[in-house]
Amino acid sequence: MRRFFAHPDCFAGDKVILGKDETRHLRDVLRLTEGDEVAVFDGSGFDHSCVIENMSKKGTILAVREKTPPPSAESPLDLTMAVALTKGDKFEFVIQKCVELGVKELIPLLTDRCDVKLHDKTESKMERWKKIVIESSKQCGRGTLMDISEPISFASLLESGDAEKLLVFSERGGGKVDGFGVGGKITALVGPEGGWSDAELESAKDAEVRIVTLGGRILRAETAAVSVATILQHRAGDLN
Repeated sequence: MRRFFAHPDCFAGDKVILGKDETRHLRDVLRLTEGDEVAVFDGSGFDHSCVIENMSKKGTILAVREKTPPPSAESPLDLTMAVALTKGDKFEFVIQKCVELGVKELIPLLTDRCDVKLHDKTESKMERWKKIVIESSKQCGRGTLMDISEPISFASLLESGDAEKLLVFSERGGGKVDGFGVGGKITALVGPEGGWSDAELESAKDAEVRIVTLGGRILRAETAAVSVATILQHRAGDLN
């Protein structure tokens, strides 16, 4: 069954209205028509089995038949990934994979060696990233939308975070992940292509944040982010 997203405000009684973008996809791409059955989720953790009642250029009216669990259950691990911004579509790849892997929140991170400059593009980037979250959720069957926050600096995250719940993954200077207990709520920090600066690692040590090294293999930033999320989900989430 084809799956669509609608904001909770779009639900009223036994009806739900899909917006222009979802309607365009439903009508022009999937060629669905009145009477066809679809699934709609609102990001709150449930799907809704629906039937198409009416389509127009402005939107689509659906009749809600029943509320059902989403195809993919949420992970028991409350995992936040704080990942250094990367150029091009690499960060969008990270967003997609974090959604698929059950990450609860993604924090775009500004670091000493991060060469991405947002300037006045933060608002448009956030809009684009949130659309990717929705599209990825539709595809992988999640019923809850992954949160994605506005970019913050490495220093700000250290100051605002609980040191006991932070894990800095570094290519050097850390212990093995097996040496640390993982559970409950955790925030994993993954650096940029050039790695963390010496100053950043010293700041992490001063804040008594745990530093973890996966081994001698050199990974691209986006590969490292996906690998870290997978490892943590395997240890304490739903990939075990």
